[in-house]
Amino acid sequence: MARQELARFLRDRRADLQPHALGLPTDARRRTPGLRREEVAELAHLSVDYYTRLEQARGPRPSPRILDGLARALRLTPAERSHLFRLAGTPAPPGTSAQRRVRPHVSGLLRRLPETAALVTDATYGVVAWNPLAQALFGNDLGRGTTNLARRRFLGQGPGVESSGAEEFGHLVVARLRRAADRYPQDARLAALLTELRSGSEEFRRIWEARPIHAPGHRTKTLAHPVAGTLRLNCDVLLVPEDDQEVVLVTADPGSPSARALRGLARHLPAR
Repeated sequence: MARQELARFLRDRRADLQPHALGLPTDARRRTPGLRREEVAELAHLSVDYYTRLEQARGPRPSPRILDGLARALRLTPAERSHLFRLAGTPAPPGTSAQRRVRPHVSGLLRRLPETAALVTDATYGVVAWNPLAQALFGNDLGRGTTNLARRRFLGQGPGVESSGAEEFGHLVVARLRRAADRYPQDARLAALLTELRSGSEEFRRIWEARPIHAPGHRTKTLAHPVAGTLRLNCDVLLVPEDDQEVVLVTADPGSPSARALRGLARHLPAR
């Protein structure tokens, strides 16, 4: 726990906040910029004494619950929240529900990959961003913005694109959904998805009870595409840890028949 740095960070963020922006009264008796310690403590549901000791580098290590209260009271950005947890020597847990908003720089990356099929999935395997080649490769239902790869894998929802490695992918899906269920117990959409999968797939129930542990990484699969034919593809995953999202990049080996087929799909995409 970096007590001095944590204390300085809290003082600086408190000084940056304007009372009127939080609906607090502003009067001429304020002798310091920003909020008073008493106001931050009340917003964070802490005692004034406890908060004062944190700002004076005398307090104990704050719990994740206290740190989350401080992050809300000080109106911290996601990056500032993560920094607060690092200063306290505590891993920053995700928020209360799966993050479905995609950061602009991540969605911009997808547009700059003309011969790569790229998509972003949230912690529940919902597809939250994609590029045109991914839509051409995995089905036009991506364009509706409601595609969930867990539903597609276990309930057969989606176009008839056949792929090898389905069994391994099923274990990956369940492992990630188990992590999501632990992290976001209050996420109603996730709870509804799990109920749907349990009721609709005996295979899902069996794998769930096995408690698989898998991590994303490099994988090779064969995909039978209705237009491009049989493709041998590489799947690589980049993590966006602050949002608990994954960027999936699908490519073919340079100079291979699959690379030429992907290039052909890309050429026939409508202009954007």
